[in-house]
Amino acid sequence: MKKKYNYNLMTGGILTVTMLLLILISVFYVPYDPDKMDSTAKLAKASFHHIMGCDQFGRDIFSRVMKGCGNTFFVAAGTVWMGTVFGILIGSFTGYYGGILDEVLMRINDTIFAFPSILLALVFVSLLGGGKYQIILALGIAFIPSFARIVRSEFIRCRELDYVKSARLSGAGSLRIMFVHILPNTRNVLFSAILIGFNNAVLAESGMSFLGIGVQPPEASLGRMMSEAQTYLLTRPSMALFPGLMILWMVLGFALLGEGISERQAG
Repeated sequence: MKKKYNYNLMTGGILTVTMLLLILISVFYVPYDPDKMDSTAKLAKASFHHIMGCDQFGRDIFSRVMKGCGNTFFVAAGTVWMGTVFGILIGSFTGYYGGILDEVLMRINDTIFAFPSILLALVFVSLLGGGKYQIILALGIAFIPSFARIVRSEFIRCRELDYVKSARLSGAGSLRIMFVHILPNTRNVLFSAILIGFNNAVLAESGMSFLGIGVQPPEASLGRMMSEAQTYLLTRPSMALFPGLMILWMVLGFALLGEGISERQAG
């Protein structure tokens, strides 16, 4: 029987691993200081010394793209971590216990969920100010409701299954049943939600940085680089092209990886 290859999983894995390697390398090495301005290299074209050219301040675009990828990944990862942890806690307790706890917490959750995540994040940023950690906090709060709803629905589905009833009869406590017996059985759905949430966080961070309320200068950000390149689209399109391609690379890699994992589980 001919083996069926999961091309989405392979392609997504390659894109994701290479992106992570680039981010890891940027932690220890970049060709130039990404924040250093050089008046003699303003808008310099791509060359052996600057393979992506320089921006309007003479900063090396390749170095800034490397650091920008790292900042975007850091914000997205922090956002998803916060949304997942608090979403699991809220979804677990409301889905397992139900009753008044479920009613109160889910009404609050639904109220937050009614607002678009970007709009909600903008409100928090206006209160907290811009910056990496403020963006993580703002987007993390905005992402909690979606994870809470997913985990809650899985706990409602699982709480009356035979293996949960057997755990109760054996004397297992509620917390053990919730986090040792039920939660591991939600991993497939939760993992898919994490990958989708990561992509949404990447796009949200890039969009907010593009508007000037995300990662603040002089730190490199892919969204801010695209915003700064607007004035030079006709003369130096590469200033916007490379950051845009990196955003696409990151999002496409995780999207294909998630699709490939889903296909593998379905098969």
